[in-house]
Amino acid sequence: MAGNQPIVIKKVKKVSGGGHHGGAWKVAYADFVTAMMAFFLLMWLINTTSPEQKRGIADYFAPAAVSSSTSGTGGVLGGTAISTEGSRSQGSRSIIEQLSPETPRTVSREVQQIRDPSQAINRINMEVSESAINAAMAIRERAEFDRAEQSLRQAIENLPELAELSRHLIVDQTPEGMRIQLVDQEGRSMFDPGSSEPNARARRLLEAVGSIVERLPNRISISGHTDSRASDDQEYSNWELSSDRANAARRILAQNGVVPDRIARVSGRAGSEPLYPDDPDLPGNRRISIVLLREAPVLPPDHGL
Repeated sequence: MAGNQPIVIKKVKKVSGGGHHGGAWKVAYADFVTAMMAFFLLMWLINTTSPEQKRGIADYFAPAAVSSSTSGTGGVLGGTAISTEGSRSQGSRSIIEQLSPETPRTVSREVQQIRDPSQAINRINMEVSESAINAAMAIRERAEFDRAEQSLRQAIENLPELAELSRHLIVDQTPEGMRIQLVDQEGRSMFDPGSSEPNARARRLLEAVGSIVERLPNRISISGHTDSRASDDQEYSNWELSSDRANAARRILAQNGVVPDRIARVSGRAGSEPLYPDDPDLPGNRRISIVLLREAPVLPPDHGL
C-alpha cells in the first residue's frame, strides 16, 4: 500500500532582489537627481550668458541644412554649401559678425566653469550665500545706526547743558554710511573765526558723539567744511583750516573711547561741498562731518552653503 502512494514534488520559486526591497529605485532616483542638476545648471547658464552668447550657442547646436544651390566659383570648385540657411553671398561677413572676438573666449570660460558639476554647484551656493549675508549685514547695520542715532539724541535731550545743542546736530543715512554733522548756527559757531580749536559748546557735543560711536565697530571718516568766504590769511586758507578742525575733532573722539585704528581718513574740504549749495556763505555750511562707514562682510574663499 505504501508503494502505491503518489509522489508529490514541491517547486519553490526563489525571488531575489527587485520589488520594494530591491535596488531599482536607486537607479531611478539617481536619474532624477541628475536631471535636476542638469536643469539647475541650464537655468544658471541662461541667467549668466548675454544675448549674443545665447545666439552663438544656439547656432552651434542648430541642425545643418544642405543647400541645393552651388557655391564657390562653379566648375571644379562648385558644390553644395552646408549652413542653416543654405549658401549666402555674404556668408563670411555674417560669420565674422556673429562670432565676435569676445564670444569664443566668454563661452569657453563658461564651459570650463561648468565642466565639473560640483564646482558649478559650489559657485551657485557661493553667490547665493554672499547675497544672503550681504542682505543680512545691511539690515543689521541699519538697525545699529538707528539705535546709535536714538541714543545720541536721547543723550543730548537728557543733559540740560546739551539740550540747546540739538539744533547743531544733523544725523542722516547716506550710501557711504551713517553721517553725523555738527553745523554752525547763525550767531552760534562751534569754532572761533579762523581758529581750529573747538569752543566749549563744540567740545561737549563732540564728547557726546564720541561716547556713542565708540560702541559701534564701523570705521570712521571725519571731514571739516567751511563756508565759501576766503580767508584773510593767504598762507592759511580754508583748506588748511578745515583740515585742522577735522583733526581736532578726531582728537576729541579718541579721548572719548574711539580707537585710533578705526579712523579711516581725516580730510579738509574747505567750501567745496556746501551743505546749502544755493547759499554757500550760510553759517550752516561750516561743519564737522563724521561718517560711520558701511563695510561689506568678507567671506572665506571656500565658503558655501
